[in-house]
Amino acid sequence: MSSLYKQYRQLVNEGLSRVADTPVITEQHIQHLPGVVQKYLRYTGALGKPTVQNVRAVFEGKIRNGLNSPWMDFKSEQYNFFDSPTRLFYMKARMFSIPFCGLHAYVGNEATMRVKMLSFIPLVNAQGPKMNQSETVTMFNDMCFLAPASLIGNNILWTEISEDKVTASFTNAGKTIRAKLFFNNEGALVNFVSGDRYLSADGKNYVSYDWETPLSSYQYYNSSLVPSYGEAIWKMPN
Repeated sequence: MSSLYKQYRQLVNEGLSRVADTPVITEQHIQHLPGVVQKYLRYTGALGKPTVQNVRAVFEGKIRNGLNSPWMDFKSEQYNFFDSPTRLFYMKARMFSIPFCGLHAYVGNEATMRVKMLSFIPLVNAQGPKMNQSETVTMFNDMCFLAPASLIGNNILWTEISEDKVTASFTNAGKTIRAKLFFNNEGALVNFVSGDRYLSADGKNYVSYDWETPLSSYQYYNSSLVPSYGEAIWKMPN
């Protein structure tokens, strides 16, 4: 068992040990939201259910760390906690039969990204203000598509642009990020775009591009309707 996975499980257990108030969401809780966001919460089945304290998500997919890098198969598990915004993402991947593992930990006002080869050789140890900002974006992105019920909080400032598009400012631990959300006619969230999430392959050099996550194939998980497929794309000039 890797040291990163042990740290991941320790942080998960700390989150699971907390007990938070989870009142049932009613129409009254969503009246301050733009109409399309209200429609989204109804579409996903959030109304009439308790607010979300935590979410566990498992993914399989492909990832690469540059335009000229090979695609790697990966599997990941993550927990998000919403009483005290927390994101814990553990991933395993292989490149040329060599195993890698990575841990993104967004806890309190700090975020880190650590990657190891063969479970013990450190490759990336990202931290600092730009990492904190980037993971604040990722946390809000997760809230939007994994836990729509978490969008009723007063730490989100909404601006309606049109019937199918809004902007949102999400604030946590003194850091504010911004994003645009796009919806289809049914009320489903189909894309999320932010210019506040930095790209860094090594945890030392950071560049700024628009980052988007097109979403599709909504399915029911524990009576909640959420996307089962998504992509994370950096919109580079080339």
